[in-house]
Amino acid sequence: MPDKDGRDNGPDNGEEKRRFIYEKIVRPRLSKTQIVKRLLFLGVSAVLFGALAAVTFVVSAPLAKKYLVEEETEESSTISIPKDEPETTTEAATTEASTEAETDPIEEVVRDEVERYQFSLDDLVKMYDGLNQVFQEVDQGIVTVQAVKTQMDWFDNPVEMASLYSGAVITATEEEYLILVPGGAVQEAEALEVTLPGGGLVAGQLKGIDQIAQLAVISIRADEMDEAMKGQLKVLELGNSYTVRQGEMVFTAGSPAGMVHSMSRGCISYVAKNVPVIDGTSRLFYTDAKGDASQGTFLFNIKGQVIGWVTDAYTTENSHMTVVQAISDHKGILEDLSNGLSAPFLGIIGLEVTEAERQEGLPLGIYVNNALTDGPAYNAGIQNGDIITRMGEDQIVTMKDLQNSLDKLAAGETVIVEVQRYGQEVYTPIEYEVTVGAR
Repeated sequence: MPDKDGRDNGPDNGEEKRRFIYEKIVRPRLSKTQIVKRLLFLGVSAVLFGALAAVTFVVSAPLAKKYLVEEETEESSTISIPKDEPETTTEAATTEASTEAETDPIEEVVRDEVERYQFSLDDLVKMYDGLNQVFQEVDQGIVTVQAVKTQMDWFDNPVEMASLYSGAVITATEEEYLILVPGGAVQEAEALEVTLPGGGLVAGQLKGIDQIAQLAVISIRADEMDEAMKGQLKVLELGNSYTVRQGEMVFTAGSPAGMVHSMSRGCISYVAKNVPVIDGTSRLFYTDAKGDASQGTFLFNIKGQVIGWVTDAYTTENSHMTVVQAISDHKGILEDLSNGLSAPFLGIIGLEVTEAERQEGLPLGIYVNNALTDGPAYNAGIQNGDIITRMGEDQIVTMKDLQNSLDKLAAGETVIVEVQRYGQEVYTPIEYEVTVGAR
């Protein structure tokens, strides 16, 4: 039908439309030879790609581990500090009597020889040379701890202030060295720097602090020290302070003269045993060797073992002696601090019920002379005058029992404490659930 322009557009819609021919091209089948060739090609390609992948993995794995994978945090080795057991009065008396009986003839011979021997100046020099040699070895375990704090000057400008303290290296692992310092060295310190005996400077980190005993343990990383620095550093041995006797020769090291790496000689003038302290008892040594508690001073026997540290907590105005806290009573606390743990805290000052008091009707246990205000025991309901007889599964008879039982616990842990409370002319057992605090 022609359109308006006169052109013919073909048949009308009703007419049959033409169909196109669709063809599908089919590939010819592969021959057996071609199939074998392709299989061989695929096999060789697989081997080549596998080898290439293996080589790529071997080369790139170390780089990927170094730059892409986060380093796993190394777990520090657990520090274990062996505890010392104090001798009982009966054992001490028996030992002294036995020793005296066995050594009387020997002592007489020695005394006679000493009386006949003519001491010379050379003998005195040799004796002091020997002591000086021990001190030189000990001094390799003394480090200078610099506590950096920021203060404001008159014009409100921040100024860095540094205070120097003595520290004693008390133990070490493959990862770190642990250093005992006075509590004041870490309080409010924004940074800690440790100068080693050879002059090397290493950053220090706080591991733990005991606010009651005013002790702290800091660490320095072993991987930040070269072999020369490690070789110049000595780990000091912790001695048994229960064996220290009156008249024994000792020396102090650290800062007895107010300067790090100073020392002073003396002897034990007096040993105060079973001094009541918070959550236990302790021995105190009185010596004429000088000491500075605030900067850090440590007491050593002539073997070079640490047997205590100088404290101001028990110094009186009329006392001209240096007072030393015994190390053996605090080894459990030092172990906790060295492992980054808070030392457990009960918060009582107590006395052991004696056998004589037991005969008068008091139960055996620890008489609570003072439950510290806001301490864990006080907050649980334990009062002055109560007698602690059990803690958890442990029966409590002596202060050592209390200390050993407390050492098993951790800050934040709850424990059932049984006390005997006097009322209506009779003692009645009462149990309290105590949440252990941190010293």
